[in-house]
Amino acid sequence: MNVFVTGGTGFVGAHLVRALERRGDRVTCLVRDGRKAAGLGWRNVRIVEGDLDRGAALRDGCSGAEVVVHVAGRISAHTLHEFMTINRDGTAAVLEAAADAGSPRFVYVSSLAVGGPSAPGRPVDERGAPAPVTDYGRSKLAGELLVRASGLPWTIVRPPVVYGEWDREILKVFKLARHGIAPVFGDGSQALSVIHAGDLATALIAAASTPRAAGRVYYAAHPRPTTSRDFASAIGRAVGATPRVVPIPGPVARGVLWVIGSAARLAGRATVLSADKANEFLAPGWTCSSAALTADTGWRAEIDLEPGLRRTAEWYRTQGWLK
Repeated sequence: MNVFVTGGTGFVGAHLVRALERRGDRVTCLVRDGRKAAGLGWRNVRIVEGDLDRGAALRDGCSGAEVVVHVAGRISAHTLHEFMTINRDGTAAVLEAAADAGSPRFVYVSSLAVGGPSAPGRPVDERGAPAPVTDYGRSKLAGELLVRASGLPWTIVRPPVVYGEWDREILKVFKLARHGIAPVFGDGSQALSVIHAGDLATALIAAASTPRAAGRVYYAAHPRPTTSRDFASAIGRAVGATPRVVPIPGPVARGVLWVIGSAARLAGRATVLSADKANEFLAPGWTCSSAALTADTGWRAEIDLEPGLRRTAEWYRTQGWLK
């Protein structure tokens, strides 16, 4: 395939580009910093420098593409408006460029945050109505609605918690576990679906290359859920430690998240640890079913949690991120 990827130098995008390269696909990436792209070791990737607000760069990237995979997005922001500027308006710009280029297949990387929390023992699936509980989830839903209305042949993929090499968010948990502590919000029983970024990359490729997947929304996750407590403990084992799991009660968690978010705002930084995210961190569960994606494309997650975390930890060490 001839594929245009936005966000190729990001965490998920880096895995996707590598998977496309292994397949022998022709890849073009929109990147904000060409030097960062050079550091990823890409060999046969065409680089288009620009951002989601640069129409000429987007049209250049979409030119000749058979598939556009829109990975770029914002996961932390101070306000709903900041989320919308990237996750809604940026998506609109990519859709416009894709339409101008001849309406290639469009794959949008959304989030389980759009579907909303799950009840115990009841993973969400594509039949449920969207129920976001954070500004991030609402902004990704806004992007989805634009994709659906675009007139392009589209597929939307909603991953849950994603971990793996190149990720800097869950790296924080690895560092804490290395020092013998693993804080969890609530009592640690929150049910979680997870997926290694390598598996997510193959899910996106399956969605892009399967005709039957056009016009469909899918969840992509490993079939075996975990809990926040077990996830933290597994990270500890991956770094060779037995961290003490420290539950943070709901009211305390909300206060801590408000303080962290307020401090970040004063410092001019955005963080995923904010008062708004408490609605996600304290929900009873975030689990989803990938049955529809498997039925339509044959895709299955192949990387189990324990070896996936060990692989991630080793990569962090090699890169000097985990000392």
